[in-house]
Amino acid sequence: MLLSACAVHNNLVNNREAHRNNQEIQKENSDAIANFKPMTSLEYIEHFKTIAIQEMNLYGIPASITLAQGLFESGSGNGELARVANNHFGIKCNSQWQGKSYYKDDDNHNDCFRVYDKAEDSYRDHSEFLKRPRYANLFKLDKNDYNGWANGLKADGYATNPNYPQLLINIIKKYNLDQYDKSETIDQKEKREDRVLTQIEDSAVTALKDSVAALSDKPNDGYSNNTVTGKIYIVLQGDTLYSISRRFGLTVDELKQINNLPDNHIKIGQKLTVSK
Repeated sequence: MLLSACAVHNNLVNNREAHRNNQEIQKENSDAIANFKPMTSLEYIEHFKTIAIQEMNLYGIPASITLAQGLFESGSGNGELARVANNHFGIKCNSQWQGKSYYKDDDNHNDCFRVYDKAEDSYRDHSEFLKRPRYANLFKLDKNDYNGWANGLKADGYATNPNYPQLLINIIKKYNLDQYDKSETIDQKEKREDRVLTQIEDSAVTALKDSVAALSDKPNDGYSNNTVTGKIYIVLQGDTLYSISRRFGLTVDELKQINNLPDNHIKIGQKLTVSK
């Protein structure tokens, strides 16, 4: 029986469980694994450029960035996660992941990675994965600004490698991946930005409500761990002043004025007043 990522955390999965789980995944995908043919980087680009462009037009992530990340994270589609789990971006499980899992040593022993039915699902989940408050500012960039995206991904915590931006930029330049990036008019950018940022905010609000509801079901906890206490909000990982202001019906300037903030920098655990 496959282990559920939402039920079993990395530090609770022993070697035997991880091995048994991975054997089941390999068995299910045995035909694809047996028929796998190694790809060159150029073959990989040719195969996935169309879906990268589709994701760019839908979300605003430069196709060059998506392809460069796919090339780098998956070893041009030849890495173990890509071959066995159709995971081309090394996206790990989290508490919301309801799909199958594959265990592999990475930052930790037996890190949990997401398994997809097909590679295209990995590309879509990559876009959805980036639709979270910590990356919200990236979607305000032009969708052909691969330099801004490469540096922003590192700044916002996507990768720990200090050379990550330059690694992506070097791949983009080597294979001329920016040829797949398309500019957009001001009107197109505003509509796309508003749509995606609204989706990010709606997801954040839903997650916050779910968290509050879960805490309210606990007896006698006094909401001691609640992120919202009266008129005070405690900053969580991935929060930005923009996302918090939208959540509580304020402007960023109002939020800064109420809390005497000199700039837009906030930190996890910081308490903010969220009502006028």
